[in-house]
Amino acid sequence: MADRKRKAGVLLHITSLPSDYGIGDLGDNAYRFVDSLSDASISLWQMLPVGPTGFGDSPYAARSAFAGNELMISPRRLYLDGYLDIEDVMSKAIPSVRVDYGEARKLKMPLLRRAAESLLSSRGQDRKDYEAFRAENGWWLEDYALFQALSDEYNDSRWFLSWPKELRNREEKALEEKRQSLAHEIDIYCVMQYFFRQQFMELKAYANGKGVSLIGDIPIFVAGDSSDAWAERKLLKIDEDGQQEASSGVPPDAFSADGQLWGNPLYRWPEHQATGFRWWIDRFRENLRLFDIVRVDHFRGFEACWEVPRGERTAVNGKWVKSPGQELFDALRRALGDDLPIIAEDLGVITPEVDKLREDNGFPGMKILQFAFAFDNGDWQTGNAYLPHNLEKLSVAYTGTHDNNTSRGWYEELDDGMKDYVRRYFECSDDEVVWRMIRALMGSPAMYAIFPMQDILGLGAEARMNIPSTCGTSNWSWRMRAEDISSPSFEGIRYFAHLFGRD
Repeated sequence: MADRKRKAGVLLHITSLPSDYGIGDLGDNAYRFVDSLSDASISLWQMLPVGPTGFGDSPYAARSAFAGNELMISPRRLYLDGYLDIEDVMSKAIPSVRVDYGEARKLKMPLLRRAAESLLSSRGQDRKDYEAFRAENGWWLEDYALFQALSDEYNDSRWFLSWPKELRNREEKALEEKRQSLAHEIDIYCVMQYFFRQQFMELKAYANGKGVSLIGDIPIFVAGDSSDAWAERKLLKIDEDGQQEASSGVPPDAFSADGQLWGNPLYRWPEHQATGFRWWIDRFRENLRLFDIVRVDHFRGFEACWEVPRGERTAVNGKWVKSPGQELFDALRRALGDDLPIIAEDLGVITPEVDKLREDNGFPGMKILQFAFAFDNGDWQTGNAYLPHNLEKLSVAYTGTHDNNTSRGWYEELDDGMKDYVRRYFECSDDEVVWRMIRALMGSPAMYAIFPMQDILGLGAEARMNIPSTCGTSNWSWRMRAEDISSPSFEGIRYFAHLFGRD
């Protein structure tokens, strides 16, 4: 990671931006947000994974490791590009203050289809550009578009449960028949991906021009109901009938006596090694086209994964199975260059082997300030590695992440003894804690200091992005208000950035 200048950043997912369509998108407010970041000397914008979501709408369980979320496409920008009429973008808005994925799909997908039909009926340069995009990306795009068309036809993306056996097993005759009968639907999905890539790259160019780098997020595992699992089954521990032989998770710990059973299929690492890690090289290459830096979720899985046998209801009876992490990163460097701009999500129970893998590759790890405060036999743990005064330079410091409560919500839920410890550490009153946390990380040795937008706005638990191991409409649905894009709080960040050399 060549660029190790001190920088400040904000964590905000695209879906959390305000818009009239029930979900944030790549339209005008994304550009306004970049302007606010640039004006505040914030040079990093971190997002969650941008893939198309499935059941539960978790960005960490996307239907493709390569596709973009169609719901992030801006209809207004499609209108400006000539693919929609003014009446299309003047349609009824969704007033929801949180992301309503169901309503957003009802409103946006017909508009996106209409825009796709417009492009497909054209014969100009845009059509030539689309055809070039489709030809260049066909190695993943054709399977993804067919997968989505089949999911629509069978009203279910769980290919391993509800699809006919011949499609489940990808028999060529059955696939070819569906490619012909669903040809138009496949075209529509391919065009949508062209729109997404076009709009995202335009936003990236604008952000880079304003001195703002984009940080993406790569989940280590793919979803079981994804086009990747369906099309690349030989690379995963999935049997001939499409059933997972084992599932991913983490073992029991202080937070969960049963561990966590995530349910993702695990990798057949020998198959990846036999191909020279082709799939992983493609995955990182595509992400590094969209982003300047990528955060790798569950980095410890590149050293060893917790495998839980099929049929288990908890993660208790799993085991650690080694992964060829260093061999993989060596292959990535040979293919993509020596400088891999990677942030390693190294949270949880981390072994010396995981630390060595990260350090040997020069990847900064993550330090979460909310995890820094603890007592041991009544004494403050001043040696905690997450406390600002203990942070190492090769690290990325956060007040919290998408899986944490907001910092205000976190503080308000502490017991009186821990609140007193926090107040003493930051030498402040209750209402100053969040800004003192931000200030402390801005002044810390960490190369990057990144803050969830909710913390910059000082919001409470009602603005939390996700509660791990739960499902519900409160997860992944927080949105900022339009006026917050130019919040006066950015002035405080700009002051700290200048004060601590992060501008």
